[in-house]
Amino acid sequence: MARYRSLISFLVIPSTLVVSQQCDLQFDGRVPSDFSAATFNTNNGVYNPSNVFGKGLNFGSILEIQNSLSSLFDVDTVPVEVTISDDSIFAPSANNVQTGFRRAELLIASNSGTDASTTGVKTLHFSVMKDANRPLNLTHEYQLVFLESSDFSTNQIVLKTGTILGANTADPDTLQLFGNVNANPVQTLFSVPFTEDVFHNFAVTLDFDALTTQVFYSQDTNALAVQTEALANDVSGQGQFHFGVLKKGLNGGDDIVKNGEQEDDIDEGIIFGGIFEEDSSDGCISLST
Repeated sequence: MARYRSLISFLVIPSTLVVSQQCDLQFDGRVPSDFSAATFNTNNGVYNPSNVFGKGLNFGSILEIQNSLSSLFDVDTVPVEVTISDDSIFAPSANNVQTGFRRAELLIASNSGTDASTTGVKTLHFSVMKDANRPLNLTHEYQLVFLESSDFSTNQIVLKTGTILGANTADPDTLQLFGNVNANPVQTLFSVPFTEDVFHNFAVTLDFDALTTQVFYSQDTNALAVQTEALANDVSGQGQFHFGVLKKGLNGGDDIVKNGEQEDDIDEGIIFGGIFEEDSSDGCISLST
């Protein structure tokens, strides 16, 4: 487990009493203030420099450090924007060129897919913000944060926005956190309007033993508040957390990965801050800095 610790944390116990406490961190994805976009191309110890981005690209060309912004959990760290373009076509192999997607995602360096970040009880924190200069095309479905199982068969949790494929999306300009996408029906754990000019802060407690998920949320610098109880949700299968922009194509039929349609001249992005995961085996959950 990482040596880092959250600055100010809270222990939520069954009586709902909140007690100040520090929590051990499993990983810390907050971006040091001395990082440049090019730092992400190196073995920087925070994020994997090799995944995920379009063939022929690198993180130095698709990330932007947001020095003028600060999310709820950024202290001496800075948010970073993940952008996509027409060239954001991920090709994990020569026979798997994902022409139906445009995608770029950050992966935590220590999150191998079978590491301790997906065992026991952990709480994932992250903040997301729109970029008014790089708006999303909400006729599409976007995945912004997701846990992909180690066998790549499912996403156990996924934060989406836009027009969700196969669903009746009342307002595409909404952040929707879903449970395991292989469930029938897929469970909506939490949703909130994706308003501009604010950070949307999430903490998601994942109990990999009891197979439950609990959601905390706030905006800007307000402390997180409980939004749900611990909801039954199959989070088994370990895997890797993704933070970025995965834009699904339209009219892809049975193979949206390769056949989904994308418009030209894409210039879109999402700003991320406050990414870390803590050990909540003793109930410790950070609600503020």
